[in-house]
Amino acid sequence: MAVTADELGTQDIKKLLIKQAVPSSIGILFMSVNILIDTIFVGQWIGSLAIAAVTVVLPITFLISSLGMAIGVGGGSVLSRALGANHKEKALHTFGNQIMMTFLLASVFVLFGLFFSDEMLMLFGAKGAIMEPAKEFFIPIIISVPFLALCMMGNNVIRAEGKAKFAMVAMIIPAFINILLDIIFIKYLNLGMFGAALATAISYFTCFLFVFWFFYFKSELQLKARHFKFNIPIVKEISELSFVTFSRQGVVSILAIILNHTLYTYGGEHSVAIYGIISRMLMFALFPILGITQGFLPIAGFNYGAGNYERVKESVQLSIKYAAILASLIFVVILIFAKPIVAVFTTDLKVITETPEALRWVFAASPIIAVQLIGAAYFQAAGKAKKALLLTLSKQGFFLIPLVLILPNFLGIFGVWIAFPIADILSTLLTGYFLKKEMNTKLIQTNDGIL
Repeated sequence: MAVTADELGTQDIKKLLIKQAVPSSIGILFMSVNILIDTIFVGQWIGSLAIAAVTVVLPITFLISSLGMAIGVGGGSVLSRALGANHKEKALHTFGNQIMMTFLLASVFVLFGLFFSDEMLMLFGAKGAIMEPAKEFFIPIIISVPFLALCMMGNNVIRAEGKAKFAMVAMIIPAFINILLDIIFIKYLNLGMFGAALATAISYFTCFLFVFWFFYFKSELQLKARHFKFNIPIVKEISELSFVTFSRQGVVSILAIILNHTLYTYGGEHSVAIYGIISRMLMFALFPILGITQGFLPIAGFNYGAGNYERVKESVQLSIKYAAILASLIFVVILIFAKPIVAVFTTDLKVITETPEALRWVFAASPIIAVQLIGAAYFQAAGKAKKALLLTLSKQGFFLIPLVLILPNFLGIFGVWIAFPIADILSTLLTGYFLKKEMNTKLIQTNDGIL
């Protein structure tokens, strides 16, 4: 049963978190399974070089489509707090402005990508034999990105309304479509990389159709023409919070550029393919933790807007507890089953031999990442853009990128893999410091409200 906006402020936090996090986790699971199976099909039916090509292209498309995710998360925080404060008209204006911002910005970036496709692919690491399959994959994907951006934006708004199950369905539908079309286009029609790209592009469009249907028939946010007119204060508020998420994806894209070039330098195309497998596993294996983080956001945002600070504090503590337990279990599974997991992706013996150790090192600090993810999400939900930006960028921007640039000079390719757990530890310590300070000083309930 879907959660209404008002129930975000009244229901038991534990039950609410389960209602919000489970559908979010399932949705992320299907999305990550989709990417995972896509990578398996490409690796088994086309080759390990195709995995390297996908690893180069996806950061570009995700960078552009993350505009929608950023506007969705940032606007979702504004929307949740507006609903919590019973400002329905502001919530409607926020959603209308989110749609316009997402469509316009994504379209501009897509045009740029089409005109400078070769330059972008080379920048993101399409070197040597990787360039040809990367180009074949890139064009159909980039054309479909505005639909993906609108889906990402809409999905976050659906969650901000408390309708996590519909957000889950929006992620499941394209996963099924993509897997089915992959089999038809790659295996039976032998369309290679173009077939993989076409299947993905069509799946994005089906997601867009479902999101459009939800907001037209099921949403509490029934928009009028006036809500699409840009409201400068609301656009500014959305932009400040959206900048947090987009900056994170921007830094992730810079990291992808540095990683792909570093991996190619120290290990050639095979190392790029190895990281392609690891990056898919990162999304797939951590789906429940990401689901808890997404489920936490509307609960924290609504209650912060309503002034229910004890409920905000409880939601932070429970989210970290559940996410830490799940992350620890995931680490154990990766530690034990790394080799058979890798063998599913490819028949390339070099990749199968070298990937398990790298996979274990990348996941080594995963039991503690709950503090970093939930901590950064709290500051975003509370509308504290500067701290949210600092903490969101801490892992990739402040720690991982410098480590990837420095450590391989002394440790070779191993320096890349060891950089991940070191960055996790450092960013968790930083986030833990700010979060503990916030819990002890800001989220203290008094008779007059917040201290």
